[in-house]
Amino acid sequence: MNNQTTTPTASPVALSVKNVHKSYGKTKALDDVSFDLQQGFYALLGPNGAGKSTLFQLLTGLFVPDTGSIEVSGIDISKRLTNALANIGIVFQQPALDLDLTVQANLTFHGRLRGMSTHEIKERSHDELSRLKIDDIANKTCRTLSGGNRRKVELVRALLGRPKVLLMDEATVGLDPASRDLLMNYVHELCVERKMSVLWATHLIDEAEQAEQVLVLNKGKLLEQGNAEQLCIKTQTDNLLDAFLQLSGETVKPTETRQI
Repeated sequence: MNNQTTTPTASPVALSVKNVHKSYGKTKALDDVSFDLQQGFYALLGPNGAGKSTLFQLLTGLFVPDTGSIEVSGIDISKRLTNALANIGIVFQQPALDLDLTVQANLTFHGRLRGMSTHEIKERSHDELSRLKIDDIANKTCRTLSGGNRRKVELVRALLGRPKVLLMDEATVGLDPASRDLLMNYVHELCVERKMSVLWATHLIDEAEQAEQVLVLNKGKLLEQGNAEQLCIKTQTDNLLDAFLQLSGETVKPTETRQI
């Protein structure tokens, strides 16, 4: 697949996060985080423990921020959770399929939770599975699938509701390079075709480099937002890895040049 990109333009705000704080006891997981996302492919770049997963848990209503607000397509998630979540698709870092059910049974269960009709579920499932060239596994039990195919099924599930915002929480962890590239390129294509806002959380520099905008998160703070070139200019560095290190004050070993 060819990687397709677009520069975010003055389209409506799909996801708005304002002054969000979240603590667990004395630990600040998120500290006054604010950003707006329009249509486009955004990378949320940060090391493990930066607060990426906590942010995703707040965006999907699993947890509630201590203070601050979150809006999805103009809908306040704290006031109209169901309506807001109808516009979101999510692939979490941790697998979330029922491994003892078939692919189609997993998709059907998810579709019904979203209030979709049987016909709608069947039609969209077939369409999404076919696009990823895995329609032949619809009746296979998820336990028998490779890690790459399980991730594809989770992406199909996230896309069933035709979301305006797609959240990918380190979704390529554990995948081989070919599966990782295929998944990322496909999401780039979807972003363009369906005019979605994609927030791709990662600690891999090469994944973040492919985004139109990079949100740099470390120790619960959003340090900067911009494209790779802008971040390099701001930090007077030659590449995104060095820009991240300059912004965060983090250090890495020489052998860890492509991840943080």
